[in-house]
This record gives sequence, structure tokens and C-alpha cells, in this order.
Amino acid sequence: MTSAAKKAGDRFLNRVFTHREINFCMRRRDPWPCLAARFAAKEAVFKALGTGLTTWHDVEVTGGGSHPVQVTLSGGAALHAGAEKITVVLLSIAHDRGRAVAFATAVRQEVK
Repeated sequence: MTSAAKKAGDRFLNRVFTHREINFCMRRRDPWPCLAARFAAKEAVFKALGTGLTTWHDVEVTGGGSHPVQVTLSGGAALHAGAEKITVVLLSIAHDRGRAVAFATAVRQEVK
């Protein structure tokens, strides 16, 4: 890989993923499926929230492997979720043989 390609790849990683997400995936023997699944997860969360893309870092995906996958919202994503009375985002992610898939469900507070 050329140094220009590496710089472009690093810029992409830092623009899309939080440091925690990058560190979690880079500890894997092959980090790319892990990163692809988190990318798919972030897109699924944005769609579940009903928003256009805000800031990639506003959605952080943690866990995986032997730990449950969780979503943490911050910034504009958290503000939007609060305004829409969304109390939790449920997430399922998977990757296998060059494919990544994610499903997100935004759960709204029950209106009484």
C-alpha cells in the first residue's frame, strides 16, 4: 500500500469511526470485517432514527464477540432521539465472507 493510500485510509477510519471502535477492530487478526459490520451498523442506526446522516461519531457501536453489541448516541443523534422520544436503539450485526449486515430498531417511549 502506498503512503498516500494509507493516509487516505486513515482519514476515512478517523472520520467514520471513534477511537474505541478502531481500537476494538484493529485488535482482530483481520480488522476489516469488524469495521465493515460497524459501518453497516451506523448506517442502520441512522435509518432507524429517521435522520439523514449527521456525524458518524454521533453513533458509537461497542461490544461484539463475547460481549453484547450496544449503541451509544451523542451529539445530533442523541438530540434527535430525545426529541422523537426514542429510549433505546436495539442492534444486531454480523459479518461473514466479505459481507456485513446490520439491523437497528429504534424503540420509542410509550405514550400514555
